[in-house]
Amino acid sequence: MVNKKSQLDRPTENDLIEQKQMEWQKRLQETEKNHPPRPVQFTTLSGMEVPLLSSPADLKKEGFDYLRDLGFPGEYPFTRGVQRNLYRGKLWTMRQFAGFARAQETNQRFKLLLENGQTGLSTAFDMPTLMGLDADSPRGKGEVGKCGVSVSSLEDMEELFEGIPLSQVTTSMTINAPAIVILAMYFAVAEKQNVPREKVRGTLQNDILKEYIAQKEWIYPVLPAVKLVVDTIEYCTKHYPNWNSVSISGYHIREAGATAVQELAFTLADGLAYVDACLERGLLVDDFAPRLSFFFDVHNDFFEEIAKFRAARRIWARIMKERYGAKLEKSWMLRTHAQTAGVSLTAQQPYNNIVRVAIQAMAAILGGTNSLHTNSMDETLALPSHESVMIALRTQQIIAEESGIANVADPFGGSYFMEILTHKVEKEALNYIQKIEDLGGMIKAIESGFPQSEIANSAYQFQQQLESREKTMVGVNKYKLNEPDPEIETLSIDPAVEKQQVQKLAELRKKRPKTTFQQSIRNVKDAAQSGKNLMEPILHSVQSYATLQEICDSLKSVYGEYREIGRF
Repeated sequence: MVNKKSQLDRPTENDLIEQKQMEWQKRLQETEKNHPPRPVQFTTLSGMEVPLLSSPADLKKEGFDYLRDLGFPGEYPFTRGVQRNLYRGKLWTMRQFAGFARAQETNQRFKLLLENGQTGLSTAFDMPTLMGLDADSPRGKGEVGKCGVSVSSLEDMEELFEGIPLSQVTTSMTINAPAIVILAMYFAVAEKQNVPREKVRGTLQNDILKEYIAQKEWIYPVLPAVKLVVDTIEYCTKHYPNWNSVSISGYHIREAGATAVQELAFTLADGLAYVDACLERGLLVDDFAPRLSFFFDVHNDFFEEIAKFRAARRIWARIMKERYGAKLEKSWMLRTHAQTAGVSLTAQQPYNNIVRVAIQAMAAILGGTNSLHTNSMDETLALPSHESVMIALRTQQIIAEESGIANVADPFGGSYFMEILTHKVEKEALNYIQKIEDLGGMIKAIESGFPQSEIANSAYQFQQQLESREKTMVGVNKYKLNEPDPEIETLSIDPAVEKQQVQKLAELRKKRPKTTFQQSIRNVKDAAQSGKNLMEPILHSVQSYATLQEICDSLKSVYGEYREIGRF
């Protein structure tokens, strides 16, 4: 007869592991007497302690449950990715950011990238365009075409995508305050190409909340600006079913100095604010949530970045299902674009940036990103040159085709350390989200300056760590060279670009039908005053060749302008 008491008294596997781990830690202490740890902080960039070793016993302490917290790829809570076969079925979209000078030059860069294996377009606009200004605005003087492509009218947009079949590519457009106008221009070009609406695919950044938090490119006060975002979501839900009308962006939050945890928390909180605004409009969550998308930074801390992507998917899935009652699986899925960290690039020893970008790209891919931009080594100096763009694209292609990384779905799944780190990132991000909700939600938090001050403090602390050498930046505070950095040929924008764009605008204003243009602008203003969805009147206005600034100024006459309150 089996002795049941002896079976109950027998130590479990977890008990044995805990015992062996304690014995190992004692031997470790003896080892460290002769081989002490390096004099650095063993923490992530977010300040979380990194254990030397993790075991099943540590996972048990965190309350880890395999099916509840990890599960399987492509299944709730999507910790391991939103596709069951991940990159075996389809590689991530290689979407290199491009835009400079006039539409014609950027069009040539687009075609070059597509010819060399890029699978999606990503459009960078110049500063006047980002601020809703035309190329001939005195406020934009000296900036036309410098940090992106100059787009003032539908005519520019037509030239930007000339010869590029919009039914066959996905296009991302990084623009926020005047995003509704730029989107209308893109849809107008698609209409001219006779592309069926269901075949128009791509993503509009359109994340105005992060502008007030981090990037500071705004036009209107917060509430009417959010109303414009909801207008685009509502319109695309009804008419452009495969278009992502907002890309909720942590990238610029991280670039401003946030930690990985802050980036994750503030980005998801922005997303929740948009969901709430759409529900207030009367939209059904399962009608619009599947087309919400995200955009994250990928910094240097390899493991923390992977954990961030995994935690992001799990948090979003649970909130969408449990809080908002979304029924569709697609509503629970957090689909994301990623970009390697521009803020990590250094002007010193710029070839080091190639290595940084490769490591960051691998972290994004191992984290399960759906699309990726890899920065060029010279972007800290100027807009990327042809050679550096090709190196950045080839970095992705080498990882995809040569490394074997793309063959496995979530290879870190079940790693004791990775699961513990994912849990920690999730827990700290949820704490931040709760603080924001206690303040009344993200819009109230922005108005109180909470995320702005948190980011400023983190940026200051990281700078202190660099100056004290607690953290290392190779070539900047360690391993410096006593010789000048190599001369790198950078891209230069001809000042004639601005004159050409100004002249082009003058000619456009002469030849467009004056009556049609004026009526279309009045219609935009009337729709804004009455609180209607602005997408249709703005679409008609761009088709009458009203310019970007003319439309934005008409909205400004109704909404006013945002003025940031200084905080110290």
